[in-house]
Amino acid sequence: QVQLVESGGGLVQAGGSLRLSCVFSGRIVSTTILAWLRQAPGKERQFVAGIRWSDGGTAYADSVRGRFTISSDNAKNTVYLQMNSVEPEDTAAYICAARAGTTIATTTYNYWGQGTQVTVSS
Repeated sequence: QVQLVESGGGLVQAGGSLRLSCVFSGRIVSTTILAWLRQAPGKERQFVAGIRWSDGGTAYADSVRGRFTISSDNAKNTVYLQMNSVEPEDTAAYICAARAGTTIATTTYNYWGQGTQVTVSS
């Protein structure tokens, strides 16, 4: 069983920055992938960024590439999402997720956190 706890959400002005954190516990296997997804009211859940635990390989949605950076601290069992140059369209609940597999850029994850709200004001 994997547990995921997010933190770091809040209100930020357009053009600003925010860093989200996700602490996870449970069994890590060589194919573990951790990711951030987001869901805005009335919209489908969307993949944002993911990282492969074994080698640090990453993937990003086109809408955030160049603005957001996902990273991990293996010693702290923590995954981060650094959000720069945020836009009002980035407003959503950001959810940390985990799966075992090879595909990073997907919404099919097995374990989910509670989510943390990010609101970007214009």
